Amino acid sequence: MTPVSARRGAVYVSVAATAWGTGGAAGALLFESGHLGPVGVSLWRYLLGAAFLLTLTRRAARPRRLTWHVLPVGAGMAVYQTAYFAAVAGSGVAVATVVTMGATPIFTALGGRLLLREPLGPVARASLAAAPVGLVLLTWESVVQTRSLSGIGYALLSAAGYAGVTLFSRHHRAADPQATAVGGFAVGAACLAPFALPAGVLPELSVSSVALLVYLGAVPTALAYGLFFRALTALPATTVSIISLGEAAGAALIGVLLFGERLTPLAWGGCALLLAAVAVLALKAETEM
Repeated sequence: MTPVSARRGAVYVSVAATAWGTGGAAGALLFESGHLGPVGVSLWRYLLGAAFLLTLTRRAARPRRLTWHVLPVGAGMAVYQTAYFAAVAGSGVAVATVVTMGATPIFTALGGRLLLREPLGPVARASLAAAPVGLVLLTWESVVQTRSLSGIGYALLSAAGYAGVTLFSRHHRAADPQATAVGGFAVGAACLAPFALPAGVLPELSVSSVALLVYLGAVPTALAYGLFFRALTALPATTVSIISLGEAAGAALIGVLLFGERLTPLAWGGCALLLAAVAVLALKAETEM
């Protein structure tokens, strides 16, 4: 496996975050056109993601070895995906997103410092403080309108699962990242299948639903996670988790451009702060690592 530089790792995770930001919109459209539930969409996402990566692996003619570490990776992916949707059901998208994405880099930073002995420099600490603030400002209006707190526990569980996958993958960074992604998808799909099957997993076939499924499996899943696991071979877990927060800003901009949503001046300020924190940390990774 060709080593990944810190600069390239920062680019990889930035592209992954941008791709993830489109996943929510694709999933929301699939709920309508394909008549699938959240768990069913997640199941197809993992299955198609694994299929696309396996196809690319065979074309590249490079052997991929699955090792035991894909089991906790896949289980963690299934946990944080399912817990996030449970948080959405309990407290709405805004609260679920703020708590999950805001808590993830904090959990990751603590785990990286205590478990992996990764240092946290002044720039990383400043970004760690600024990014969640920007995320809260970006979604503040929706959070205020959503008063239910029932989903916060699920959102924290989702954040812990995501942080766990990030830390574990960083610890096993010598493993093949593509094999980690494929194995994680397969294990995650196996974990989700018992919950998805009773509700029905066959989408209503149409040109739009098939196109959305293909896009969801190829871009926010196969491409994004492939780059994400590659980035973890070069960058500290905390750096990767903070740069990944760019997903929230990307999702907000997609909502404005494609769905006619409106952002308040406070939300635009939060979006700018969030992107600034991500950009500064990404540039720092390029110049110092």
